[in-house]
Amino acid sequence: MHGLFLSRKCENIAELSRDLLGLHCWFARNVAFSARIRGAALAGWKQALTKTWLYRGTLHGAVYEELPLLLALHAGDFSFDWLLGEEGTRDAADRVIRLMEDGVYSRAEMRGIFADTYDERTIRKLLSPWGGIFVYLARLGKVAFRDMTSRDFDLIDAEPTLTFGEALPELLHRFFTAYGPATLADAAWFFGLWKEKRQKLFALDMGEYTQFTYDGDTYYDIGEPFELGDIPELTLLSGFDPLIESYAQKGRGAVLPPEYKNAVILKSGICLPTVAVNGRVAGLWNIKKGDPTVEFFSPQPKQIKDAVFGLAEEMRRGTAGIV
Repeated sequence: MHGLFLSRKCENIAELSRDLLGLHCWFARNVAFSARIRGAALAGWKQALTKTWLYRGTLHGAVYEELPLLLALHAGDFSFDWLLGEEGTRDAADRVIRLMEDGVYSRAEMRGIFADTYDERTIRKLLSPWGGIFVYLARLGKVAFRDMTSRDFDLIDAEPTLTFGEALPELLHRFFTAYGPATLADAAWFFGLWKEKRQKLFALDMGEYTQFTYDGDTYYDIGEPFELGDIPELTLLSGFDPLIESYAQKGRGAVLPPEYKNAVILKSGICLPTVAVNGRVAGLWNIKKGDPTVEFFSPQPKQIKDAVFGLAEEMRRGTAGIV
């Protein structure tokens, strides 16, 4: 909780995103919630971060200058060769770039333009609302969303400058700085590393880290001395909060009791905003139609309920007009 700014504050949203290696933004309001919970102001937040695809095929809000490094882990991993072939993928990507250079930024406009070249099935996949060809271009550092809430895209110049092998040690150190103590399995999950890339992660020299074994697993930390502080009695967590989403199943279970998992993480993959009591998820909260809502999974003392409603009301006021 210390590393994730849940027992201390980070007042600057760009600094927060940099330290946490991006803020998960499947829904833009998650970034606003996460930032406010951790003490960051929201003035100008829609332009302060760049929304793009980083890890595990999900959207994150990241500091623009960080993108060449962050994108290095998966540059070129995603393509449409299976649909269009290598040359066809390159031609489609080049056409999208040319259209954007001419002022066409939305998928809706491009669907009509591409109708002269591709059948309806191909267009649906190529310009899918889940990303399509834009994921391919985003992974290469060539496009990103216009701002944190827009559905349209802009051209960017953030192509990775390092190879996977060059970027991995630096990003791993930053992961353990913020998310440690954690395991290599946690790091592999966080960065979305599978197969050969996962093997390269596990083959790294870990001598620079403090290590200890707990419950049969080896945990790593940077080992720098600092005052941890106490675990807060009550903590609001955002949807897709880093405390829940950034660890493999075993690590996540330490925060999210298994009996509550299906209530928090829906079948669609959506992770709802939660309430943590003494560091463990105990209920849900949200802002619906402008009003705070709270639901606990088990009976709680009245003082706990009142305090959580108070926190949710503070969140409502702090994000009014934003979410």
